Amino acid sequence: MSIAFYPLAVLTLAGGLGAVLLKNTVHCALALSVAFAGLALLFLTLDAQFAGFAQILVYVGAVAILVVFAILLTKGSETPESGIFSHTWFVGLIIAAGVFAVLGWAVLQSVNALPNESAVPAITVHDIGNALVGRYVLPLEIVALLLTAATIGAVIVALHEKEGAK
Repeated sequence: MSIAFYPLAVLTLAGGLGAVLLKNTVHCALALSVAFAGLALLFLTLDAQFAGFAQILVYVGAVAILVVFAILLTKGSETPESGIFSHTWFVGLIIAAGVFAVLGWAVLQSVNALPNESAVPAITVHDIGNALVGRYVLPLEIVALLLTAATIGAVIVALHEKEGAK
């Protein structure tokens, strides 16, 4: 295990905890961006360049920024006056512990099924990039148009909500 794993793990966990525990919604979104960036750096340290760069481009570069803009364009950035904790938090804690136990059991049971060594993939990020601008250019453009339409739709919805509030 690399020495860089521990600081990156702390950064990712701190970002995730900040996204869950902070009261200001804008600060939560920014902490989520930190968690996304930490995950991307963890992917890069594991020699998963495509997953790391996709994490940076898609989640840090698009999703997190879109979430911040959506919060700032709507009334979601205001801190609630009432408490933010539910009265049934104990039930949620029990359900979360149960899900964690089932997932932990599944991971421990799958350790025996995994091979000890895996071959390094022969495909590189360069090969994936060539395929995306060659053979898969049409699906790539369709996804780009879909994301653009979703962004425009989010801005229109946010503008209508602001006009309705006036």
